[in-house]
Amino acid sequence: MRLNHSITGPAEGLPVLMVHGLFGQGRNLGAVARRLAERRQVAIVDMRNHGTSFHDPDHGYPALADDLAQAIFDLGGRVDLVGHSMGGKASMVLALTRPDLVRKLAVMDIAPVAYAHSQNALIDAMASLDLGSIDRRSAADAALARQVDDPGVRAFLLQSLDLKSDPKAWRLNLPVLRDQMDKLVGWPENLPKASFNGPVLEIAGERSDYVTDAGQAALREHFPQARVVRVKGAGHWLHADAPEAVAQILVSYLGEG
Repeated sequence: MRLNHSITGPAEGLPVLMVHGLFGQGRNLGAVARRLAERRQVAIVDMRNHGTSFHDPDHGYPALADDLAQAIFDLGGRVDLVGHSMGGKASMVLALTRPDLVRKLAVMDIAPVAYAHSQNALIDAMASLDLGSIDRRSAADAALARQVDDPGVRAFLLQSLDLKSDPKAWRLNLPVLRDQMDKLVGWPENLPKASFNGPVLEIAGERSDYVTDAGQAALREHFPQARVVRVKGAGHWLHADAPEAVAQILVSYLGEG
């Protein structure tokens, strides 16, 4: 598998492939993956330009979907697919272009639409840190706090900071992610007007504004069987805000392999 990955759970049955969002890595989904792995084989991956996976100048959704297709081939050719945010969009693109590879799709807090926001301010904040002068995570947090107010967001970003490498570095390809931001917050314009007719579950955070009425309409245009559930008290990073609730929803939805 060309993406860095880990696989847990029983070897028999249809695997579950879990895909993280922007600035994340596979281990961010670990708590939910461990719960699913009690009954299913679960693979979590680091997407390109994230974690310890390879770096590449193309970070558009067709390329991300192709990486997932290769991972699915290596897992046996068909999976139940779970993706959060950026990983959710990549998963949707894959389901629309290669529906034979996906039995059930679960998307966490993202819709198949272009968003108006940018995450480049976070990239600039990470890139501005003088890593050579930082030897502790607490010092990195203090430095990052000058530009990022939310301690939860800082804690999430700092999971991708490697202070043991020489030189110290982010496990993120920040220049490429900045360059490709329009693609990341967008939706592929040249995507065929396809639909995926299998089961689809959208799990949205109650406190998140990522899945609006317009987003739900776009979701159902591409995914006629889609249904939406909202997780009480959760924001965009719902698997971190409410891991037990998200895990239970996925266990019930995905069922046996």
